[in-house]
Amino acid sequence: MPSPKEQIRLRRKASIRKRVHGTTERPRLSVFRSAKHIYAQVIDDSTSATLVASSSLIKELAAESEKTKRELAELVGTAIAKACLAKGITKVVFDRNGYIYHGRVKALADGARAGGLDF
Repeated sequence: MPSPKEQIRLRRKASIRKRVHGTTERPRLSVFRSAKHIYAQVIDDSTSATLVASSSLIKELAAESEKTKRELAELVGTAIAKACLAKGITKVVFDRNGYIYHGRVKALADGARAGGLDF
């Protein structure tokens, strides 16, 4: 059973997901945050397909182990933006997955915006 803090996040996530849907023209940028790493996926909900994915575990970013988690989150954001632009995706819907828009989640979003994504 999830902890009370996790239950609150899951309730918040369900509330957000009622309103946030990715389409083919504007897919959903979903963020998952663990204690050590951060993951991001661009998902087309109409076909239930993951179009692009990136995380702090990929080789290019794993080599930068001296960086803080927040700096790595920003690098993940720029990496996912670069991959999206390579696939022709410029606009996305940001799904913070129930996490508060602060810290690593905000850093990832800022990195994605700096990389060229529009949301």
